[in-house]
Amino acid sequence: MDYLKQLIDFILHLDDYLFVLIQDYGIWIYAILFLIIFVETGLVVMPLLPGDSLLFAAGTFCAGVVKDNEMAQLNLWVVLALLIVAAILGDGLNYYFGKTIGLKALTWKIKGRQIVQQKYIDKTHEFYEKHGPKTIIIARFVPIVRTFAPFVAGIGQMEYSKFIRFNIIGGTVWVLGLTLLGYFFGNLEFVQKNFELVIFGIIGLSLLPMIVEIIRQKLKK
Repeated sequence: MDYLKQLIDFILHLDDYLFVLIQDYGIWIYAILFLIIFVETGLVVMPLLPGDSLLFAAGTFCAGVVKDNEMAQLNLWVVLALLIVAAILGDGLNYYFGKTIGLKALTWKIKGRQIVQQKYIDKTHEFYEKHGPKTIIIARFVPIVRTFAPFVAGIGQMEYSKFIRFNIIGGTVWVLGLTLLGYFFGNLEFVQKNFELVIFGIIGLSLLPMIVEIIRQKLKK
């Protein structure tokens, strides 16, 4: 529970945390950002990391953020290049896990609890069945589904040449879109004063496709 509270606090105050991390760690902040994106997309047991909001916040800092007369800034080109690579490699690792140990991993348990909840796998599988290979692109913008889509693709023995093509497109569009959104709009006065609200908005928009699909299924029933 404490971990979840800390995670929520980190997501809602990304601007404050990133400012401190940039000041404290300097160039190592790029490695930290790389690892967060890589772990969220690459490890099927870590679906709750703040990928969308982190990309937006990173883009904001690429434009420069000033607090208490101190500047914290990231290099836009380095951030884009590193995080695109992290997103592509993460999905690639996830696909490999799905293809090699996927079916066994679904039964793994820690303290009697299945580490990969079946409902997440089922929801992702339904999403994948409906949208086909393009799910690898679409899922990039849907939290939780984003983490499980390449894993399910691996379990389903999706042809690797097809997977890597959609993986590269999806990872590039996802990172470019959200990071540049933060770069151009993150320093607007309204956004700065209502950063938590903007983060909620990003999370809400990213969850919208899943919510719409759930509502549609309910109405059909």
